[in-house]
Amino acid sequence: MIEHFDLSMVNWARAQFALTAMYHWIFVPLTLGITWIIAFYHSIYVKTGSEEWKRLTRFWMKLFGINFAIGVATGIILEFEFGTNWSNYSWMVGDIFGAPLAIEGLIAFFLEATFFAVMFFGWNRVSKRFHLFSTWMVAVGSNMSAVWILVANAWMQHPVGQAFNADTARFEMQSFSDVVFSPVAVSKFTHTTSASMLLASFFIISISSWYLLKKRHIQMAKRSIMVAAIFGLLSSGFVAFTGDEAAYEVAQNQPMKLAAIEGLYTGQHNAGVVALGLVNTNKKVGDKQDAFKFEIRVPGILSLLANRSFGSFVPGINDLVYGNARENIMGAAEKIKKGKLALAALDAYKKEMKKGNTIASKKSLATFNQNRDYLGYGFLSKPEAAVPSVGISFNAFHIMVFLGTLFPLVCLGFLYFSMKDVLLEKRWFLGLGTLMFFLSLIAHEAGWVVAEVGRQPWTIQNLLPVTVARSNLTTGTVQTTFFMFFVLFAILLIAEIRIMTKQINIGPEEN
Repeated sequence: MIEHFDLSMVNWARAQFALTAMYHWIFVPLTLGITWIIAFYHSIYVKTGSEEWKRLTRFWMKLFGINFAIGVATGIILEFEFGTNWSNYSWMVGDIFGAPLAIEGLIAFFLEATFFAVMFFGWNRVSKRFHLFSTWMVAVGSNMSAVWILVANAWMQHPVGQAFNADTARFEMQSFSDVVFSPVAVSKFTHTTSASMLLASFFIISISSWYLLKKRHIQMAKRSIMVAAIFGLLSSGFVAFTGDEAAYEVAQNQPMKLAAIEGLYTGQHNAGVVALGLVNTNKKVGDKQDAFKFEIRVPGILSLLANRSFGSFVPGINDLVYGNARENIMGAAEKIKKGKLALAALDAYKKEMKKGNTIASKKSLATFNQNRDYLGYGFLSKPEAAVPSVGISFNAFHIMVFLGTLFPLVCLGFLYFSMKDVLLEKRWFLGLGTLMFFLSLIAHEAGWVVAEVGRQPWTIQNLLPVTVARSNLTTGTVQTTFFMFFVLFAILLIAEIRIMTKQINIGPEEN
């Protein structure tokens, strides 16, 4: 059952997918978040009839439209790569993974695209109320698209509502509702969309701060900042709440990821979180080296966050690799044995079925069913292979948390100075404001690094490692397409920046 493969090809395929996904995510959160703020601006215009609010709404719509177009193009490439570089994955889980993607394309994206045209070209062509309705429906459609994409990703992190068919060697859906309403899917959607709202708020704040520094479009910039700061403050609170819930789900379903993002090698009762630390990158699983070159921990908090209980035990990397009988934790070493039993039994089942030996095939199938939960571990070469990159996971997570702590303070500052009407005098604060979009983008990308790097080596948690999910391609083929996409993305990014900066320099249309 275990085939020889080119690890270099797998790594290049992973790099290509990471490149595409991270580039795509430059545009997606802005699309998700800014549509709600634009709809709110539009509502104020319809309510007040103020031409100033109309100009403001149309300006942010234009920037959204530019971002939306590039985002769609990169999203198509991302889905294309499932079939090229990860065809085994697509074939094995297509019944499950394909369902939410199909719904996203047929319903959510169709809804979004239909009202998108009315929102952009309906000024003075349809009634104000229907035009406003279209703007709100674009916001709804955009976030409905996110629902199904995030449901698909959440299933990869926590596979539920499925069963492995031994006859076809495919994963098949058993309960669509379990897939959609998985706690991991719910927390992932709420955390991602609230974080997107925060990023969109900072996009508006950054551009408006630049206008105020240049003393251009002052009234428009002040109004934009006031609304965006309120949205940003509210969404930052929701980001913290949903982030806590997401961390709890990680602790319950992906304990190795939690151990990696906290650099926890030896499990502890009353475990603390690392407030500040420098990871020892030379540290290996099971050795005697210190995990950190220096660290500042807050005692007890990790146990509370992971298990909702002070003093509870949080397993470390060593516990999860080698096991901990005292805490009733099965290690990866034992799971690999069970996984190899499952693979051998599956192979025997298929051979006996071909021979028509019903009794032997049933016995093999029974053995497989006893060990099928560890199927993916049978493909791992050693227990240590179940450990993700601790350094990358730890640093990405703590960058995200540090920036997430900064964001509500900045929103409060903008709200306070706006209410006091002294923003123009606080040039240092406006300078900080111009950077906030880029800092929030870094936080978003870091969050996805945590989500994806932290669950390695799995494509589907515990069931399908990346080495099995690959396509049968040569390293040279994947390298060629990697650099083709790299050049394409660079051109698109340059075009995006030039078009966006040109429109920002032009500013809102004047009366």
